[in-house]
Order: sequence, then C-alpha cells, then structure tokens
Amino acid sequence: MNTNPTTVIDRIDAALDMTGAVVGGITGADLHRPSLCPGWDLRTELNHLVGGLRIFAAELTGIDAGRDHHDDWLEADHRAAFATAADLDRAAWHRPGALDTTIRLGFGPVPSPMAALIHLTEILVHGTDIAVVTGRQHLIDEDLCQQLLTTMRSMDFSAFRRPGMFADEQPAPENASNHQRLLAFLGRHLD
Repeated sequence: MNTNPTTVIDRIDAALDMTGAVVGGITGADLHRPSLCPGWDLRTELNHLVGGLRIFAAELTGIDAGRDHHDDWLEADHRAAFATAADLDRAAWHRPGALDTTIRLGFGPVPSPMAALIHLTEILVHGTDIAVVTGRQHLIDEDLCQQLLTTMRSMDFSAFRRPGMFADEQPAPENASNHQRLLAFLGRHLD
C-alpha cells in the first residue's frame, strides 16, 4: 500500500485500498441501508461502483465489459465482486500507456488523465459514502480526501453540478473532517 500517493494512479490505488477495507466489513444487511446518494441504498451504490470499475478496466484494456454499468455486478457476494473489480481496475491502470489514451465515458470521450481523476473521485467518494453510512469513518483516508477536495476547488466544477452527478455544495459541520468537507462540497447532506 502506497502511504504517500503522488500520481493519480497512486491515488486510485490508495482509494481502492481504502474502499476495499470498507467493503470488506459490510454485511448483507448493511446493503439495505439508505445511501448518501438520494434514492439509492448501499447495494445500489456499491453495484454502481463495481460496475464502474469493471467498465473502466474494460475500456483501458480494449475488451468488452459484458454488461452495462447498472446491471447486477454484485450477484451473491458483494465482497468478492468488489475485490475482483478492484484487481482488474488496478491492473488496467498500471498497464503501460494507460495515461496516454482516450477513454469513452457515458458522456463522451475523455483524455485518460481527466478520466483517471473522474475515476478516482468515484472510488473515493463512494467508498467514503459507504464508510459514513456503516459507521466505518476510521477507515477513510483523510489525506486523500483533502487532496481531492483541493484539486476540485482548483477547477471549474460547475459542469459536474447537475442531476445524476453532483448537487450544489452543502454546508459542512463546524470542525468538519476532510471527508466531511469533501462530501459537502459534492452536495452530500451530512445531517
């Protein structure tokens, strides 16, 4: 595990490690809890994340993912589904030239460095959501959350504030942690 992630791929690795630790501790009953994503439960959120990992890995390796993003990727074992997807995703990002290509996302082709940042956001934010809902905040990588928030604040984020992506920034609690500030910035309601 990289304790000082400096590249976007290092950060993806760290987010996969963190989220894997969170997912490893959740039960089947936890999957029915409401998510911080409006209208979703944790199973829907985790399935979305696993589907995204599998689709990114397929894009990066030039193969067909075999399913659509919101098909059932978890099946009977959410832990195994995440572990398999994380392994495939990690291997795909570590292929030579992974950051020298264009990746097709749902809204069109994106240069891979920007796609990697979008992907990092998906992994870290959904992993953090799941940790918060299941009371596993101690597993959240606060430094990684701060790094991502700093990056997001340095760019024009307005294009991402729309239904199905991110809502308007919400107030963070007084003395908020890095993960709380990140989630609030992305429109999560933390009350």
